[in-house]
Amino acid sequence: MALMISVSGIRGIFGTDLTPENLGRFSAAFGSWADGGKIVVGRDTRVTGQVCEDIVAATLQSVGCDVVQLGVATTPTVAMAVLKHSAAGAVIISASHNPAEWNALKLLNSRSEFLDAGEGGEVIRISEDQSYRYKPFDQIGSVETDTDALDHHIRKILDLPYIDPDLIASKNFSVAMDPVNGTGAIALPPLLHALGVDEIHAVHDEPDGRFAHNPEPLPEHLQDICSLVREKGCDLGLVTDPDGDRLALVSDKGNLFGEEYTQAAAFDFMLEKKGGACATNLSSSRVTDDIAQQYGQECHRSAVGEINVVQKMKEVNAVIGGEGNGGVINPDLHYGRDALMGAAIMMQLLAERDITAEDYRNSLPGYVIRKSKMDLADIDGDAILEKAQKVYRDYHPDTTDGVKIDFEDGWVHLRKSNTEPIIRIYSEGISAEKAKELADTVVAAVR
Repeated sequence: MALMISVSGIRGIFGTDLTPENLGRFSAAFGSWADGGKIVVGRDTRVTGQVCEDIVAATLQSVGCDVVQLGVATTPTVAMAVLKHSAAGAVIISASHNPAEWNALKLLNSRSEFLDAGEGGEVIRISEDQSYRYKPFDQIGSVETDTDALDHHIRKILDLPYIDPDLIASKNFSVAMDPVNGTGAIALPPLLHALGVDEIHAVHDEPDGRFAHNPEPLPEHLQDICSLVREKGCDLGLVTDPDGDRLALVSDKGNLFGEEYTQAAAFDFMLEKKGGACATNLSSSRVTDDIAQQYGQECHRSAVGEINVVQKMKEVNAVIGGEGNGGVINPDLHYGRDALMGAAIMMQLLAERDITAEDYRNSLPGYVIRKSKMDLADIDGDAILEKAQKVYRDYHPDTTDGVKIDFEDGWVHLRKSNTEPIIRIYSEGISAEKAKELADTVVAAVR
């Protein structure tokens, strides 16, 4: 397994691929690219987070950057801190949904967005040719700690004109949460209390980075919170990934919404409030198109990846965007996926419409999306994609990002992952059986 390097940062297994040497080299390159500006540093709860933070912060100081350390913080909290401090960028130390032995550096620019291809390419170039320069003793950067970043983030959510904590409080909601021992364990309780929720039940809420289950919020990993919702009679369940930018929902009956429907709910809420376009990626559910059409709007599609969705949102002046992995992007707050924002929107929607989570989910168009993967250990990924394009050429596949084949009763999208040595296989149909049938048919045709 080799270190994975992309425009958004580096990722690998700590101590094997992700070493102090390459952490330092990449941090020095990023600090030099930022021209010695102020850099915010935050991390998720992984066991290796502190040692990575120490290396990153010290290296940034060594190339002349002033560092603002947040310690353990969600990815969207780090993004909000970039805007708060008018920083030149940020380093987020988190491997998102990868297992606990992984870690990563994710990089934001001064707009609090992930680096685009040009920006990320320049950081990679500086890292590879080692053209960064360390400063003499009297020119190293300073370091400060910001202990108010989460409170600032929550205040900005509550300041939005369509979030009404008094209305939410009047409903006396009971909420369950599963932050998989990640940053949500720190961020969700104060958010919920600020929204007027007094009754909170939790599983896996020790922020120690020892994930109690696979940290990717897929249905097969979330039976504990479904049981908790039923046991405690909660009105809603909230699930976050380790760095708190993805949100999955559980209804009051203990049934999973499906990650795609986190985004769908946010689109429904915001398009009712504000006229305008919306945007998501090619792997997201058709339900977003249905909701957009309901409000006389268009749902625009981009390549997979947060920065690609953000660029499409800006291009079409979208009022809401996101990704079907449970990522909600509200430009009124910042251009980044934000589980806290998604949770606030969902609480407000249920309060305003005076509807249960189960009834709301059942009111939405019904699709089932299936997410699987193909290990590339012994397979040529490019050859697989080329064959898919050839076999299904009569369907005019979309090759913006991998190969997406639209059928009358669903679709299949094959694309190489940016974070793991796999091909991601997303398929959707009007039933789980149809989604599996479509995916199995395509995989059998291209193997």
